[in-house]
Amino acid sequence: GVGRLAGVLGECKALAHLDLSGNSIGASGAGRLVSVLGACKALTHLDLSCNFLGASGAGMLGMLGECKALAHLDLRRNLIGARGAGLLARSLVECKALAHLGLSRNGIGPVGAGVLARVLGEFKALVHLDLSDNNIGSGGVEKLADSLGGCKALVHLNVRGNSIGASGAGMLAGVLGECKALAHLNVSGNEIGAEGAGMLADMLGECKALVHLDLSCNEIDAQETERLTRELEECEWLEHFDLGRVCVVVGEDESEDEEPGHDEDEESDEDEEDDEEEDGNEDDGDVSA
Repeated sequence: GVGRLAGVLGECKALAHLDLSGNSIGASGAGRLVSVLGACKALTHLDLSCNFLGASGAGMLGMLGECKALAHLDLRRNLIGARGAGLLARSLVECKALAHLGLSRNGIGPVGAGVLARVLGEFKALVHLDLSDNNIGSGGVEKLADSLGGCKALVHLNVRGNSIGASGAGMLAGVLGECKALAHLNVSGNEIGAEGAGMLADMLGECKALVHLDLSCNEIDAQETERLTRELEECEWLEHFDLGRVCVVVGEDESEDEEPGHDEDEESDEDEEDDEEEDGNEDDGDVSA
């Protein structure tokens, strides 16, 4: 079990990548693992997603502060809650090399988002931040906003499914212009409406690195979707945007869209011919027998 694995890991001084996702190790298992991971000074990648860690398990990750090279940490779907987020934040503050932090579906809420906001500024190398499906609301976004503006290296931000509303979208729009490296932004499923989407669209002139914008499932009606589509199409650097009713890959020619259909038909015909040849071969075999 986890105990035996922990004993072995303690001897793996050169271990760089450890994936234990989906193993239901729980809080006690996390405690056993982390007690030895502090000795793995070369560890850069740790995936403990889907392990039912809970707040207690998150609290037991304190030794991760000893892993100075840790760059990738995935803790998705562990239901750590606000308390776990606070305990985790205290542990991670020493991980200055952290570039990827995955915390989706952990129920951290606005309180947990606020606690994380206090340490985000410490992660100067942070490139990827996933806080999707955490119900952080507009209050959580307000607490995160200032810290996100300080994440100058941030390339990928996912806040999908957090019920931030139009006011939360406005707060994001106010700070994301400072994230000059931001290339992927997912704000889908947040009930921001046309007002919130419009505020985010207005800040795009300051985000010239942005190539992918997801605003789908945000209660934007057909008329507003059409208006926003025209506005977003003017951002020549934007390669892909999704407004729910319309998903656009900018610069794609309509004539090219027809090609796959022809290819499928041709492949279907070729498959039928192959099947007929195989049937013929089988019949020949029966006759020779």
